[in-house]
Amino acid sequence: MVERVRSEFGRIDVLVNNAGWDKAGPFVDTDPADWDRVIAINLYGVLHTSKAVLPIMAAQGSGSVVNLASDAGRVGSSGEAVYSAAKGGVIAFTKATAREMARHQVNANCVCPGPTDTALFASIGGDNPKLREALTKAIPLRRLAQPTDLANAVAFFASDEAAYITGQTVSVSGGLTMS
Repeated sequence: MVERVRSEFGRIDVLVNNAGWDKAGPFVDTDPADWDRVIAINLYGVLHTSKAVLPIMAAQGSGSVVNLASDAGRVGSSGEAVYSAAKGGVIAFTKATAREMARHQVNANCVCPGPTDTALFASIGGDNPKLREALTKAIPLRRLAQPTDLANAVAFFASDEAAYITGQTVSVSGGLTMS
């Protein structure tokens, strides 16, 4: 994929790592096979794409990486221990690569969604009306995030307007968590 993009466009200016998967439940009841899948998708996916793209951006002398983690990685989340750990790893990795890549004028930032009305959210219990209502009441802006809310934050970090911002983690949670 990376070579195809590079051959077609001659360069890579933005990398957005947004793949994610979770299987919710109490940690003591989890299956280690599920740990492997959660970590492979949520953390190793970011590592693999970054390993492929960061050298290209460094050689170009520019680029922007936006990693999607989660507020679960910032503050923990009941029933999502391994997911929280993987997303916490994404946050730390973002900060480390931001430091390493800054000399090449490549920035790296992290967007941490809170509860977002997506298929992943529905698959881990978000289709339960009581959970949805409780979360909505807990969120100061009184609604779940929509995918466009996250896309706007990602677009900002990927834009020239964010050229002097690196190593930052922004929660997009309607105020559910605050930095």
